[in-house]
Amino acid sequence: MTSQPATSIAIIGAGIAGLACARELDARGLAVTLFDKARGPGGRMSSRRLPEAVVDLGAQFFSVKDDTFRRAVAGWRKAGCIAPWPTSLWSAVGGDWQHHEDDLERLCGTPRMSAVTRHLAEGLRVVAETRIERLEGTVGRWWLVDAHAERHGPFRQVVISAPSPQAQALVAPHDATLAEACEAVIQRPCWAAWALFDAPLPALPGVAEAWQAVRLVDPRLRFASRNQLKPGRGQQGESLSLLANLAWSEARLEDSPETIVEALLDAFQQALPGDIRLPEPRALGAHRWRYAQPDVFAQGEPVNLDYRRSASGLALCGDGWRGPRVEDAWLSGHHLGKALAADAI
Repeated sequence: MTSQPATSIAIIGAGIAGLACARELDARGLAVTLFDKARGPGGRMSSRRLPEAVVDLGAQFFSVKDDTFRRAVAGWRKAGCIAPWPTSLWSAVGGDWQHHEDDLERLCGTPRMSAVTRHLAEGLRVVAETRIERLEGTVGRWWLVDAHAERHGPFRQVVISAPSPQAQALVAPHDATLAEACEAVIQRPCWAAWALFDAPLPALPGVAEAWQAVRLVDPRLRFASRNQLKPGRGQQGESLSLLANLAWSEARLEDSPETIVEALLDAFQQALPGDIRLPEPRALGAHRWRYAQPDVFAQGEPVNLDYRRSASGLALCGDGWRGPRVEDAWLSGHHLGKALAADAI
């Protein structure tokens, strides 16, 4: 059993929404502890470190529209944990590749996508490899019970930044209103695969040799990126990250990783022009995101659109309450953190 000051706040989920909330609370001098089932912070901005390469399996990049988020991103840029990418983005339809040009700056973490969340976690208390399975207690005195039946707390408030189906399971025994709100948010799954090669990819006619990413029109595959061409990874060999279409992922949610990566690599092969063939991969893998992206956003009062909270001392934040972009998830957590901190004054 771990013991906390009864005035502290717990956050379940150390993805970008949970971390944004924690940073705002910490800046106001409030005690906060994050819990995450993974080995470290990241959520769907996580990366996988293989012996031969680092591959991003969730968000591949992000962009900025909101001024509040822009100010936060300026700090990340100054800290050196982000850089522009992709600067060579393409679109492919039936083997026809076209350069994608617009004025939008896209950014990614360096030397890996999870560098952003690790930067946000600096100085915060993160309890990793701890899956919270249920809550116990009442208003103002909450305990978190993990998969090993260890109790953490008590906490004055609990924030849940996990996807809505997981959040619903935690709040349902205690707060019917929050549970009903979770039910209105649909989180769709996504398969992500990777392929490592000993040889570089072949040159494509009419396409920049150092193309970095491509959007595809294929029922299986929607996006592919070259990890070794991301900032900070120039020393690793050729590797692809392959993101499946959501509907295809949903239909094949229980397929084996081997079947998934074979299908996605075949889809990429078919997107290459002419009779160009991929080199033989030396390592393959796939990761299933059971709750990857919100499809239907919950509705609410205009002043409270991107998070949910109640008098029970329980609160919800994350991309499902605002939108699917990295910026949306960060803003949801940031705004909730501001609201909770204002209450504590």
